[in-house]
Amino acid sequence: MGSQVSVDMKGVHVVIVGGGFGGIAAASQLQALNISFMLVDMKDSFHHNVAALRASVENGFAKKTFISYSVSFKESFRQGLVVEIDLKKQMVLLENGEALPFSHLILATGSTGLFPGKLNKVCSQQEAIQAYENMVKQVQCSQSIVVVGGGSAGVEMAAEIKTEYPEKEVTLIHSQVALADKELLPCVRQEVKEILLRKGVQLLLSERVNNLEELPLNEYRECIKVRTDKGTEMATNLVIICSGIKINSFAYHSTFDSQLASNGTLRVNEYLQVEGCNHIYAIGDCADVKEPKMAYHAGLHASVAVANIVNSIKQRPLKAYKPGALTFLLAMGRNDGVGQIGGFYVGRFMVRLTKSRDLFVSTSWKTMRQSPP
Repeated sequence: MGSQVSVDMKGVHVVIVGGGFGGIAAASQLQALNISFMLVDMKDSFHHNVAALRASVENGFAKKTFISYSVSFKESFRQGLVVEIDLKKQMVLLENGEALPFSHLILATGSTGLFPGKLNKVCSQQEAIQAYENMVKQVQCSQSIVVVGGGSAGVEMAAEIKTEYPEKEVTLIHSQVALADKELLPCVRQEVKEILLRKGVQLLLSERVNNLEELPLNEYRECIKVRTDKGTEMATNLVIICSGIKINSFAYHSTFDSQLASNGTLRVNEYLQVEGCNHIYAIGDCADVKEPKMAYHAGLHASVAVANIVNSIKQRPLKAYKPGALTFLLAMGRNDGVGQIGGFYVGRFMVRLTKSRDLFVSTSWKTMRQSPP
C-alpha cells in the first residue's frame, strides 16, 4: 500500500477496539500510512496467544509472548475496557469514563476462553508473564496431567507437555472420536492422533468429564479425581481445560444487537463492513466470515479493512475479502507437527520449519517493530 497517502486525511481518526492479531496488524498499517488512530485494549501488551501453550510448559518462554503496545504505538494506544459504542456521537466509551471519538471504527475484539490458552484479565505485562511462569511450576510439580478437550488447542497442549517432559503421564479426554479441528482432512486428523500416541499421550475419546465444576483448574493437587460420563475414574495432579472458546462481544453486543450472528460475531458484507455501517469494520474472530478463526485470517482482514478506509476516503472502489483455501498448521511440540495447505496434507518437516520451532512469535515482534528479548 506504500507509506504515503496523498489524499487529505484531515478529520480521519480510526479507533481500533482490541489489540489481538487483527488489531496490531491494522494499527501497524495505519501507523505506516500516517493515518491518525487509537488502539484500545484492556491489557498493556499484545499477547501472542498462539504460543500460550508453550509458555505454560517451558520456563522463560512467556516473556517472548507479550509485546508492549505503548513502545510500538506511543500516544496512539490507550489501555482501558470498552463498555459502550455510541453510534450517534461516534464515540467509544471506556469504563473509566473516557470517550474516544472516531471517524472510522475497526472492531477486533477476538475471542475469550480459559487460561492458559487465553488471558482475559486486566493486568500488566509483568503480571501476565508471571501468570504463565506460575503455570510452568504447576506443570513441573505434577507427575500426572489431564488435558480436557481434543480440539486443536487440546492436542497442541498435550504434545507440548510431552515434548518438554516426556516422563510425565498425560491423558487427553475428548468428547468425540476425531481429534483437532473438524475442517481438517481426515488424514491430517489421523496423523494428529498418531503423533500423540507416539509421544505417549493416553487418549480417552468419546468420553466427557462430568465433574468438571468440582475440579480445581491449573493448580497442582496431591490427588484430583476426574470422572467421565462413561464411568471412567482417574486420579491426577493437574487439570487443564482447552475448550470453550467464545466470541468476545462484550464491547459491541448492545450497540449492534440486530447485526449479531447467533454465535456473537458481527454480520459483515464482502468489504468487512458491519451491516448498515459503512464506516465500521469487524475483523478477526468477531467477524462473521465462513472460515476457521485463526490469527492468520485476522491479519488478512486487517489489510482489507485498512485498504477500504483509504479507498473510501479516496472515493476508489472497495476491496472485497474472499476466504481462501484452508491453511491450518498444528504445532505438536517444537519438534513435530502436521497440517494442510488448501486441500493438501503438509507433513512434519514443513510444519516444524514454518510453525513449530517459534510459533510465529518473531513475526509478531516484527509487526510491532520491536526486537524480541
